[in-house]
Amino acid sequence: MAAAAGWISTSRAGDRLIVAAGGNWVVTAARDLDPRLRALATLDIRSLVLDLTQIELLDSTGAWLVLRTQQELTAAGWTVAVENLAPMFEPLMRQVSESRKTLPTELHPPPHRFGDTLARIGRITLAQIAHGAELLGFLGLVCIAALRVLRHPSRLRLTALISHMEQTGVDALPVVGLLSFLVGVVFAFQGADQLRQFGAEIYTVNLLGIAILRELGVLLAAIILAGRSGSAFTAAIGTMKVNEEVDAMQVLGLDPIEVLVLPRLFALLITLPLIAFFANIMGLLGGAIMCWASLDITIPGFLRQLRSPLPGWSFWIGVLKAPTFAGIIALIGCYEGLRVSRSAESVGRLTTRSVVESIFLIIIADAAFSIIFSYLKI
Repeated sequence: MAAAAGWISTSRAGDRLIVAAGGNWVVTAARDLDPRLRALATLDIRSLVLDLTQIELLDSTGAWLVLRTQQELTAAGWTVAVENLAPMFEPLMRQVSESRKTLPTELHPPPHRFGDTLARIGRITLAQIAHGAELLGFLGLVCIAALRVLRHPSRLRLTALISHMEQTGVDALPVVGLLSFLVGVVFAFQGADQLRQFGAEIYTVNLLGIAILRELGVLLAAIILAGRSGSAFTAAIGTMKVNEEVDAMQVLGLDPIEVLVLPRLFALLITLPLIAFFANIMGLLGGAIMCWASLDITIPGFLRQLRSPLPGWSFWIGVLKAPTFAGIIALIGCYEGLRVSRSAESVGRLTTRSVVESIFLIIIADAAFSIIFSYLKI
């Protein structure tokens, strides 16, 4: 037997309008029910009873139509009562009502005015300021926990530390090495192509050395680890939050900062400088091979040209940036993981956010380092 389509019928009882609803109030019936329900607002009666006795099937769309009609008419000054809802539909109606505290009255909202845009920018700015304050508070908690571990080194979980060092360091070497090598090749090729116009191809080596050792090596390694390890930190801790494992730790008297954050932070602080050094070597190797292939500069000649005019601080500048970048990646990844609510959507959203925030702060920190080193004439 075909399912009964959703319908409504109206009748008057004194000064009240009785609207009887029946059939299947599901998504396929919404197109027909919506204009009929909206037409009720044009009547001259201001008291309505919505009788749901004969509804046979109700889904979230049908519940939304009922609640939206009730909200619209109440806002217009009507007295609206919803009666005789079957007990089996009450949980659905309650869930739709709770999840949509303010139901939209228009399927297509009006366009935003300029003032609305400014207000939205202001709200986003205030939210970002509050987020930054929370991140600073989290940094303080991590510093306190780190000092506590330094006072009592036995509290540090060495097994977790070594495991995270392997995941963030050893496992990242292939992708970091390959990309650094290719960046060195591309950078040398492009630099040689431009310098050839002035007969200064030999200075491609100088350009490559300064760029790789001061900026590109450590920056490329940090960005790769932000996308690889930072997202893994957020996803792993976020999944533990969804499964209530973090709550179980706290019930057992364990500090989540000590158990989950510090091993990841210390692992990155150790591995990122080493990975940055590896990225420097692979980038210079790629540039050396490109110079040999396109400029006929031998490897010994490349090394002599690289060493002679290169400032002594060029190598250490890149290495000194690595711990700061490591701290940013670990703190952002763990912080966003601990902010996950109990839903898979929250895990995905905050994992994406942690990667974006980490890369953004790494670029900001790198710009700050450049200004400081320029001021110090290093």
